[in-house]
Amino acid sequence: MTPTLDERITGSLLGAAVGDALGGPVEGYTPEQITERHGGRVTGVVGPWNGDSWRTARPIAPYHKGDGHVTDDTLMTHALIRVYEKVRDHLDAYAVADHLVPELMGTPVWIPELEAEALPLQRVFLAEKWIVARLHYGHADPREAGTGNIVNCGAAMYMAPVGLVNAADPHGAYAEALDVAGAHQSSYGREAAGVLAAAVAAACVPGATPRTVVDTALSLAKDGTRAAIEAVAEVADRHHDVESALAPLRRAVAPYDSVGPDYRNPGLGARRPSRLHSIEELPIALGMLLVGEGDYRRTVLGAVNYGRDCDSIATMAGAIAGALHGEAAVPADWAKRVADASRLDLRAPATALAAVAHEVFARDTARRRAVDSARTALTGATR
Repeated sequence: MTPTLDERITGSLLGAAVGDALGGPVEGYTPEQITERHGGRVTGVVGPWNGDSWRTARPIAPYHKGDGHVTDDTLMTHALIRVYEKVRDHLDAYAVADHLVPELMGTPVWIPELEAEALPLQRVFLAEKWIVARLHYGHADPREAGTGNIVNCGAAMYMAPVGLVNAADPHGAYAEALDVAGAHQSSYGREAAGVLAAAVAAACVPGATPRTVVDTALSLAKDGTRAAIEAVAEVADRHHDVESALAPLRRAVAPYDSVGPDYRNPGLGARRPSRLHSIEELPIALGMLLVGEGDYRRTVLGAVNYGRDCDSIATMAGAIAGALHGEAAVPADWAKRVADASRLDLRAPATALAAVAHEVFARDTARRRAVDSARTALTGATR
């Protein structure tokens, strides 16, 4: 049975949060290190990398990653959904300034990794704190505020809601995400946000497959982002087993990844604007979607065991796979464990966003009819 819009929205957001929680405790490590630490590949929720010493162990401290805790990827996604709840229409960079910044600065939420209620601004990293610095303190034009920030996956990691509000309209999702992300990112970081939103929207098209999603991404992506997706997809097409694909996928994306082989110690050229580079996370998420043939479990576990920035890779992969197949695709035991451990209602944001999406769809229909009517009058088509 074809999933409904509401089921796809729930599947995407729940799938993203679960992927985030599974990837969090192994973020920054290689596949080999993950195997050594866990005695094999990660197959579900695992504990912190450093066990009970997570409070002081560097470089993770003071965050309790693992045990089913979601990370900043999910916190930012839920914050963006609250912006949609307020605006109840398409968003732009000014919505980030008017609504997302106050969310980050002034609305305490439960933060699983800190095991405390705190402001989201106290959890996000510098690339996200940049939004507040530039928009609240610097009064930058929201459309240009992302210029000068480090170029990373910070905007792409929470853009799934844009794709869902534009479900089945990848071009619309791409354009809206580029506008929203302009307040946060530039260059290939902003481009990745647009393509991720488009991929989620494409996954909502009835009859969509992993291949149609990737083809849609390729049709919209520009410069190094397109080249990276193309290179990764070419390799992914030759693999149907995640284990055999891990090293080849890394080799495929490496020429476009500015971070370099040592994820914890990137070089001086890392994360700088370029038309030749791409963030690593988006192409790998799409590659895992192909290798896993769209199956949620295989796709997300592939992303998790890839290592490096695997919480964000699994967030993106989970959002797309969840949108493809709906809530039923996300293992119920994983979802419950993550929700319980994180002490968050992971379905409430989906319910809220679904209500907004239905309202936006109705407005879009009315807007299109008005434009069609005006163009008919302009061209004299009724004569």
